[in-house]
Amino acid sequence: MTGGSYVTVKRESLTICPTPSLEHLETRWSQRWLEEGTYAFDRNAPRDAVYSIDTPPPTASGSLHVGHVFSYTHTDIIARFQRMCGKTVFYPMGWDDNGLPTERRVENYYGVRCDPDATYQPQFQPPATVARRRSEYLSISRRNFVELCHRLTAIDEQAFRNLFVQLGLSVDWGLTYATIDERAQRVSQRALLRNYQRGELYSQQAPCLWDVTFQTAVAQAELEDREQPGAWHDLVFRGDGGQALRIATTRPELLAACVALVAHPDDPRYQGQFGQALRSPLFEVPVPLLAHPLADPQKGTGLAMVCTFGDLTDVLWWRELQLPTRCIIGRDGRLLAQAPEWLADPAGRQAYAALAGCSLAQARQRLLPLLHGCGGLLGEPRPIRHAVKFFEKGDQPLEIVATRQWYLRNGGRDAELRQQLLERGRTLAWHPPFMRSRYEHWVGGLNGDWLISRQRIFGVPLPFWYPLDARGEPDHDRPIAASEDSLPVDPTLDTPPGYEPDQRGQPHGFIGERDIMDTWATSSLSPQIAAGWEEGDGLFEQVFPMDLRPQGHDIIRTWLFSTLVRSHFEQAAVPWRHVALSGWILDPDRKKMSKSRGNVVTPLALLEQYGSDAVRYWAALGRPGSDTAFEEQQMKIGRRLALKLFNVSKLVFGLPGDPAGPVSQALDQAMLQRLGSVAGQARQALENYDYSAALVRIEGFFWWFCDDYVELVKRRAYRPEGHSARNALARALSSLQRLFAPFLPFVCEEVWRCWQPGSVHRASWPETCAVEADVESLLEAVSATLAAIRKAKSDARQSMKAPVARVELVDQAPSLVRLQEARQDLLEAGQVAHLLFIEGPEWQVRVWLQA
Repeated sequence: MTGGSYVTVKRESLTICPTPSLEHLETRWSQRWLEEGTYAFDRNAPRDAVYSIDTPPPTASGSLHVGHVFSYTHTDIIARFQRMCGKTVFYPMGWDDNGLPTERRVENYYGVRCDPDATYQPQFQPPATVARRRSEYLSISRRNFVELCHRLTAIDEQAFRNLFVQLGLSVDWGLTYATIDERAQRVSQRALLRNYQRGELYSQQAPCLWDVTFQTAVAQAELEDREQPGAWHDLVFRGDGGQALRIATTRPELLAACVALVAHPDDPRYQGQFGQALRSPLFEVPVPLLAHPLADPQKGTGLAMVCTFGDLTDVLWWRELQLPTRCIIGRDGRLLAQAPEWLADPAGRQAYAALAGCSLAQARQRLLPLLHGCGGLLGEPRPIRHAVKFFEKGDQPLEIVATRQWYLRNGGRDAELRQQLLERGRTLAWHPPFMRSRYEHWVGGLNGDWLISRQRIFGVPLPFWYPLDARGEPDHDRPIAASEDSLPVDPTLDTPPGYEPDQRGQPHGFIGERDIMDTWATSSLSPQIAAGWEEGDGLFEQVFPMDLRPQGHDIIRTWLFSTLVRSHFEQAAVPWRHVALSGWILDPDRKKMSKSRGNVVTPLALLEQYGSDAVRYWAALGRPGSDTAFEEQQMKIGRRLALKLFNVSKLVFGLPGDPAGPVSQALDQAMLQRLGSVAGQARQALENYDYSAALVRIEGFFWWFCDDYVELVKRRAYRPEGHSARNALARALSSLQRLFAPFLPFVCEEVWRCWQPGSVHRASWPETCAVEADVESLLEAVSATLAAIRKAKSDARQSMKAPVARVELVDQAPSLVRLQEARQDLLEAGQVAHLLFIEGPEWQVRVWLQA
């Protein structure tokens, strides 16, 4: 909503322009706010005058959906409230534009794919026509691919900004950053180098979760379980003494990678057999039978086949039992093309040859007949459904592949560090409070350090090189770290200190690290990046630790936890004081809206149809931390609310009231006291980050004000002696416009500027007070009387303007004395001819309509 009417204000008279309108408010006021610097951060403000927000940087690939509107509105409400409470608000906006979603979008948008070994083309232009199949995409160099990523994210970022501006986010757009821009790269690399110097960052060759589609390692925080079909296969392992043991497995295709069998140490079936060797069927590889407490005696035969690697339990057994490594899965998710050296049996090597190079599904199909033929498979597979781990953005099950990766310590293998991070979480104020348990559950369940390296293209490079020996082989145990004064660096293009460019790839020379940082490894530094940590133009001391981290509850385990880890290491402090969690948006079937499910709603049409204030109203009703249904009906109510505020403002503008003038009538004083109480309750709710409760209280008062109070006093207000009513209306309107301003910023600005100097969003929060019991009882009695009169007319199917012959109010004497102060207003509002006050034991209203 933007455009509309103006009111010229004089001390005793106001004139309203004809045909006022709520249309096109957003464009005009957004531009005006930008020109006037309404939301600009004061760089000279002291820290105690600042309220700083660690704004979530949305992933700048594709389009925003209604869930973004939902959660970012919550943050904006708090920002606007804090500004009205006298704070200078540090409210930046970042774009999380590096990582896998951007790469996939660039590939599909331009019809290209990255070949790191391809030659750079300085004047490269993407194909005019995008190929239909990914296999036909044009291969381009890493540098050309990164340039296309920057080109497309710039387009997406502008579209995102336009929508956020239309939504009315009170962001200081001069504080914008991107997680791939030069400053973000410099901050990210600086922090990582210091992690390395302190021993918090290390690299090692180890099994890791691997996505075969995207060809990259995946961290624990990026996993999700999905139910998939599978089957139990009963395999027979035989010992040299003729014994045969049956093992049920869902992964027979990994049989050649088997390194042990395990059973529970107390399982009576295998006492005396632990330590003995058995031979795997078909491949005839000797494997030991070992004891481990994680083996489940109640599951199948109580025996488990340990392969390197079928799942995370295999990794644990491999590590704790110090088993050998026998990997047969390549990074492409296929079995290795060459038979591994541990397959010494000729028949076993021949069997493997039939499987070499196959996908895992193909290998399973080919293997089962071979096992049947040698007697190694009993019966037929038994179908089941079970949970399988996937990369949250992937569409194939994860495998576990042994690779060299970089890890950041996070308490997964260090009980003392884990406890320190739990204590950090307990110093935060969580909104809602129960969300802290999700954080603690995640930290307590960590089983390994944070894998931060990714085998992708568009991201912040890991700032390391490796020296090459006389054979040109890299020494990964002695990485060459970049110097801080050279940052940012790209090891695939830049030269490390002490070397010349022509030594790249040569014996006794160097090679650059090709891996990039996980996107969470950069966005986990959002407070440091946004505040310009150790940057010349930074504001770090002015805003850190920040006051608020707003985010979704589903990324507590990723963004929130990882940011705590980085701040714990670098600043030895928590990065914020408060954490406010938003829930998910649910579709009509009560399912989470997500792009992968195809049930998302894009917000632009909603903003244009209902207006931004109306959409914000729907978002504000979502309780903190709770999932909320997508409800267009609530947007219609929000539109009606904005219209009502606009119209009641017009009504009050037509009266020569003075907000600072005297208010002498009891009913007017009572209304203002109730309003002061509502302002106090709303303030307390917003200070507790409960924007929903604040809006409910404000809106509840507003509709009572319009339906009851205005109807009661407007006739008195038009009479010359109605100064009290006019002043009370003006004072109430001033407060209501400010109370609604964080929620309905456009309509509130429109009506505020009609009669007040400056922006409503720079005005102060209304004064608060407690409401006295006798005042509240007066208002309740007046409203109850009006309601009874209206009901009588409605039951008789008469107009609300129909005359009423007689009304009798029955109550105890003290209440009647106070109620008589509103006598004339009740007579006029209800069109009542005779109003009688009768003393009685309990409250009653008796109504006689005109015959």
